[in-house]
Amino acid sequence: MDEESRYEAVRSRDARFDGAFFFAVETTGIYCRPSCPAVTPKRRNVRFYTTAAAAQGSGFRACRRCRPDAVPGSADWNVRADVVGRAMRLIGDGVVDREGVAGLAVRLGYSARQVQRQLTAELGAGPVALARAQRAHTARVLLQTTGLPVTEIAFASGFASVRQFNDTVRAVYALTPTALRAAAPRQGRTAAPGAGIPLRLAHRGPYHTAAVFDLLRRQAVAGIEEVAGPPGGRTYRRTLRLPYGTGIVAVEERAGAAAASAVHPGGWLDARLHLTDPRDLTTAVQRLRRLFDLDADPYAVDERLGADPRLAPLVAARPGLRAPGAADPEEYAIRALVGRTEAGHLVRAHGKALDAPCGSLTHLFPEPAALADAPGPLGALAAALADGAVRLDPGADRDDAQEALLALPGLDGRTVAAIRARALGDPDVAPPGADVPDTWRPWRTYALHHLRAAEEPHVLD
Repeated sequence: MDEESRYEAVRSRDARFDGAFFFAVETTGIYCRPSCPAVTPKRRNVRFYTTAAAAQGSGFRACRRCRPDAVPGSADWNVRADVVGRAMRLIGDGVVDREGVAGLAVRLGYSARQVQRQLTAELGAGPVALARAQRAHTARVLLQTTGLPVTEIAFASGFASVRQFNDTVRAVYALTPTALRAAAPRQGRTAAPGAGIPLRLAHRGPYHTAAVFDLLRRQAVAGIEEVAGPPGGRTYRRTLRLPYGTGIVAVEERAGAAAASAVHPGGWLDARLHLTDPRDLTTAVQRLRRLFDLDADPYAVDERLGADPRLAPLVAARPGLRAPGAADPEEYAIRALVGRTEAGHLVRAHGKALDAPCGSLTHLFPEPAALADAPGPLGALAAALADGAVRLDPGADRDDAQEALLALPGLDGRTVAAIRARALGDPDVAPPGADVPDTWRPWRTYALHHLRAAEEPHVLD
């Protein structure tokens, strides 16, 4: 989009572009999402930014009315396989907070200077600024939804010091941390981390929850996952292995999520996170967003696939159909190889038991290293995942990962296609032998999910 097209989106308060870009108003010093309900500023006073971090870096603070930091992420980062796309997925997963810019560069296979240069040139902000914006958002969520002490929130959000935390919150929100907490309603705020962190996981456009929850129920592995409740009101719960500890998440199905209006074409899924260490909040949220495909652009997907005569009635019947990813890519790869029943056996035999089981959730899925000595293809895959010969993290090169997987014994093209679609989040997978024409590019993964939902032959289960 050129700047005039972006301004038209702002003038019409078009929420389809929330997260795709941000605009800032020079006369107020505030930046917003395109759908901000405030009076539209004059064109000469508006500046546009690709990321919230770039707007913050130019001295603008977040609008308190539209909360631009809470928008869905740009769908570009899921589609793109270049360095910038891979870097954004890794930053979202918290790699800069845990490993620094040097660690990010190593994962991408570039020097830190090259990564800095590419991100700054395209996005207007480098990896440190992008991570800082993400920390600020995490801090706001913890301040406004939990009763954690402010000092604890500072370090849980990824800040190196309380002073850095205070300075960043004041710069981004024009409020002190205490004032930011006081500005939020007390209703729904948890008293302690043990009570869980309530979240609204935003998405753009319509969201067809039924198909997603059907898939999660069909594939749920006992001990680490469950789907309970009647259709339209189901709850998906699972355990998570995270960098600093463990977590249990519950995500609610919203029966009306598919019926997003033209006035506000978007919504959210309600979730609650129980974390043993609040420093894992950012990573846990990003993994849930990938699992539920919350950063997708359903308008672009439905427009392309809806133009195909075979898919048009399926798209019309299920607007906003998503292509779920994986909360733990390595776990999904092993599950895709061994199947649901055997995965349950692995959980009982090798999974780590939770210190405090929660209903039917009793274990974490086994780490690859715990399965590396298994015979046959399972052991080969687990060993490759454990020693890094196969990388499935958010910044992995998808083509390299596919090549490495196909080189392992026992992994055929269909299994690797499933891993690429779910574990690596590739929206354009065409499994061997599938009737998937090139006219469906770059959304062939979504096309196959439409065929699945319509009970046509498919290969991605």
